[in-house]
Amino acid sequence: MKQIHQYEEVLSFLNKNDKALVYVMTTDCSVCHADYPKVASIVKDTDIPAIYFLADKLPEAAGQLSLFTSPVVILYKSEREYHRQARIIDFDTLRLRIDQLIQE
Repeated sequence: MKQIHQYEEVLSFLNKNDKALVYVMTTDCSVCHADYPKVASIVKDTDIPAIYFLADKLPEAAGQLSLFTSPVVILYKSEREYHRQARIIDFDTLRLRIDQLIQE
């Protein structure tokens, strides 16, 4: 997963990819850093385009995406939010939703 540093990069990524995953974490969040390898593994297995960013380093994106906690995983289809999980990520549900998204 590629790290994003500007909100415009998030918009460009979503514009270029019909189906995509965005993972959001914060610098001092131990859960975020523990969940990152699990999300990255799912991304690698499913081959869905994915990015991540640090919400505390990119407050504009956090505001525009209505992010109030971390970690957050958001799936997009055609630049629209398809599925969101925040704070506690259920990896089985995430994998199921990615599979459903890819099949559409």
